[in-house]
Amino acid sequence: MEYTLQEKYDLIKQHLLNTQSKNPIKIAKELMNKDFINMHGPEHHFLDGAAFLTAYKNAGGDIDLPTCMETLAKRTIMMPGAMCGYWGVCGSVTAVGAALSVIHKTSPLSTDDYYKDNMEYTSAVISKMSKIGGARCCKRNAFISLSNGIKFVKEKYGIEMETETIACDYKLKNSQCIQERCPFYKN
Repeated sequence: MEYTLQEKYDLIKQHLLNTQSKNPIKIAKELMNKDFINMHGPEHHFLDGAAFLTAYKNAGGDIDLPTCMETLAKRTIMMPGAMCGYWGVCGSVTAVGAALSVIHKTSPLSTDDYYKDNMEYTSAVISKMSKIGGARCCKRNAFISLSNGIKFVKEKYGIEMETETIACDYKLKNSQCIQERCPFYKN
């Protein structure tokens, strides 16, 4: 069955509003295995940020999750696919950066430290991705974005999400897999 991007977003929200997990990687992987999530695609722009918001809330973050998800969905649905190659910025990093801005109600006019913090997070993660290089992989980039997001909110805000050792299970589905260059590749 083919799904529209909006239908994918709705299915992601439905799943996330029913999970108690504090682990955004586990949450994202559960969704990545659903039939409505492609190996690569713009649905990851919402999925990654929404998994992060969900784990943040479940770990004690003081947010209204349904409202935050709606705001995130409005922001991320505007992001085109293939941003990594065409714009030089990964959609997953942007999604988690957007989630941070939703959490802290950051806007282009914000003068508080959250504005600076969001930029610090995204620039650090983009730098890590740049050292690995391409080709694209929405799964690899999600794992990098989320694992760094977990560390970031713990250090900056004292919110302790859960994490796990990440081993990628998607190499056979990804014809562009970079194999040993990927930090999550398992032979």
